[in-house]
Amino acid sequence: MQVSLHSLSEEIDRIDPALVAELEDKESSQSPDLHQSLIERMDKILEGFPEEPDPVLRSLPYRALDFAFKAHGDQYRSSGKPYITHPVAVAELVGELVPDRPTLAAALLHDVVEDTEISSANITELFGQEVAFLVDGVTKVSQIRYALSHEKQIENLRRLLVATAKDLRVILIKLCDRLHNMRTLTPLAPAKRRQICQSTLDIFAPLAHRLGVEKIKNELQDLCLFYLNPGIYRRIKEQVAERLVERREYAEKVRHNIADVLATHGIEGNVEWRVKHFWSIYQKMERDRKDFSEIYDLTGIRILVESVDECYGALGIVHAVWPPVEGRFKDYISNPKPNDYRSIHTTLLGPEGRLLEVQIRTFQMH
Repeated sequence: MQVSLHSLSEEIDRIDPALVAELEDKESSQSPDLHQSLIERMDKILEGFPEEPDPVLRSLPYRALDFAFKAHGDQYRSSGKPYITHPVAVAELVGELVPDRPTLAAALLHDVVEDTEISSANITELFGQEVAFLVDGVTKVSQIRYALSHEKQIENLRRLLVATAKDLRVILIKLCDRLHNMRTLTPLAPAKRRQICQSTLDIFAPLAHRLGVEKIKNELQDLCLFYLNPGIYRRIKEQVAERLVERREYAEKVRHNIADVLATHGIEGNVEWRVKHFWSIYQKMERDRKDFSEIYDLTGIRILVESVDECYGALGIVHAVWPPVEGRFKDYISNPKPNDYRSIHTTLLGPEGRLLEVQIRTFQMH
């Protein structure tokens, strides 16, 4: 569903500087040795990568960093920071998702062909066909214009973007590119921020969801709320913080209760709880026409088990302990989402009469 910005954009010109400070990048344009600091960041990214015996492949990210550093040498972002800080930040995000050196190199080089005199042939010659293929894919995807449109046309645009990419790694790089751009959107004019937020809500957040990259989807949506209605964002943030201590105690009690009752029935697994992200809370307030003070299910429970049979066994057990809420049950295991997302969603009337949203899936599905 396309999200209307009419009710969100009332305060777009009055973003709180204190909130903006939370999104500031850690890198500084005043660094006495920017290049060395970027190498150290690359070292940190690669700490989580598998060992690479091939010295050429092992050095690939560092060679890509040096090349991008020189190619973007005199370019600066709207914030005034050296442009190279952007591809490095994108590479950090990509490295968390895909511990793969060619993909990391492509993330570092993703703007070189589009924004400098470097050609695809140069990338192929210096870094090989795989890296050049990924960079070319990101370049082509970046050239797609994300104009505001109707839902059907938006869906066609999502499909075009995926088809143009040809490799899901291209989409992941582009999602990380959009996420870092969203984190650093403040210097842009309000109208431009609004346009970028709209395409983020319409195109990129749904794509992240389809690929199962929920962390990116959640942050993209939260950032849209941050920029489009900082007043609502601030209020939700403050009130979540105020109620978090109490909610944590409640969630921990429920988590232990569920783990104990599952163990009693011979089901071993992990029971976790999470705080809902701000966009989700905002959507619930809008959908149900409720004030924040009327929203009680700020936390959700996730049950992870070994098998599909145990998923349904766990479902029967929690339904026997706490009554399910009518109309709040979804079985995405028997009917997966288009992105192959599989899980059981149910809402219970939990302890103390509070609504409790529960997700149940296998470790493999997670």
